[in-house]
Amino acid sequence: MISFLLSPRLTVAPLAVLLFFMCWQPAFAENAEQGASRTGAPVLNVLGHDPLSGPQAGSTILRDDREEKADLLNLNVLKAWEGWKAGIAESTGLNFGGDYLAVGFYATDSLGDDTSASGVARVYGSWELLNRGAANTGSVEFKVEHRHAYTDITPPAFGVEVGFVGTPEPVFNDDRYRATTLYWKQDFADDRGVLRVGFLDMKEYFDGYALASPWTGFHNLACTVGSNTMITLPDAALGAMVGGYLTDNIYAAASIIDAGFQPTSMFEGFETFFGDFNTFKTAEIGITGGGKRFLYDNAHIAVWQQDESDVSGVQSGWGVNVSVSHVVGDHWLPFLRAAWAHEGGGLYDRSVSGGFGYQNKPGGNLLGFGLNWGRPNSDTFGVDLDDQWISEVFYRVQLTENFQITPSLQFVGNPALNSDRDAVALFGLRARVTF
Repeated sequence: MISFLLSPRLTVAPLAVLLFFMCWQPAFAENAEQGASRTGAPVLNVLGHDPLSGPQAGSTILRDDREEKADLLNLNVLKAWEGWKAGIAESTGLNFGGDYLAVGFYATDSLGDDTSASGVARVYGSWELLNRGAANTGSVEFKVEHRHAYTDITPPAFGVEVGFVGTPEPVFNDDRYRATTLYWKQDFADDRGVLRVGFLDMKEYFDGYALASPWTGFHNLACTVGSNTMITLPDAALGAMVGGYLTDNIYAAASIIDAGFQPTSMFEGFETFFGDFNTFKTAEIGITGGGKRFLYDNAHIAVWQQDESDVSGVQSGWGVNVSVSHVVGDHWLPFLRAAWAHEGGGLYDRSVSGGFGYQNKPGGNLLGFGLNWGRPNSDTFGVDLDDQWISEVFYRVQLTENFQITPSLQFVGNPALNSDRDAVALFGLRARVTF
């Protein structure tokens, strides 16, 4: 049945999903109004968002970091530092922050190493230089990182090491110093639209939902952007994105960026983009509760196409992603996501994921559960591999205002690259400290 629904010839299925949610939209709006009247805001962290800014956008991260946490120890040792940063933002328009994250995994069975760990230090910010404090703000957005491995095998490569088709944690590699974003962001049409020009991270605006960030939400790529059908998720890629609300609840966005992106040599993008002009293109249309509920009450269809690039190793291909999520009872966020890809070098060519998030208090602990079915991409592996199941459960614990830990368990059924095992489990632990 799943194969039938994901057939490339049946484009009616995703359109039906979108039309269904367009008909359901009054319930979205009614739910939002009722939630606001009862509690002021849903318990899930439904923050104010810039137009079409996903959970990995610097502005979204800054807002989340500034939100008061319902931490277990009721402790904030950086209160004076945060007050100083707020004063800088008020006087100059420069908002900045940073964090350090570490993640480690242990596998119950492996074809090679059974452990993997890595760390990342990040500095990110937004400098409002035009119309500060008003509508249609123009700002410089930036994010720089240092990614470093603790073990011989990094978490992005740990899935193949263990023997399954997948990436248990896609961002904790060993790139060392690198950029992620450096671009001009211009809001327009009274903040209903946004233009980004410069070195972009497509994960900031494409195929997002509230739990899609591997920094704070699900670990496994199957439950984040692209649903494991996109091995290429460009960042520090020269290009442009434009999008906005067509109505109060319907939005659209499109982008074109460099397929020859090199995060460790970002400015070489001028040569590869204008010289080779091998590009990565995206388009998305969706319906949402709007405003603070953009990432939560959201149903969208997103398409992508990439050209081959010898510089970055990107393979040509294209695909379609569909995603639906909706806040239920202020605490629950069920979601359903599906994707199909033709070539492109992705790990899967068909993928379906479903699950939920649960948060009892705003800024408090977060429980997440996801289940994924995937069909390995025969164009990528050169052979037909068996279908594979992946489940993940995590519990993000907010210990203090600036420190959280996230234990997790990933369970892989029928690991496609390890036929001697029916299943393998990965125990994970992620820590994040903000400053």
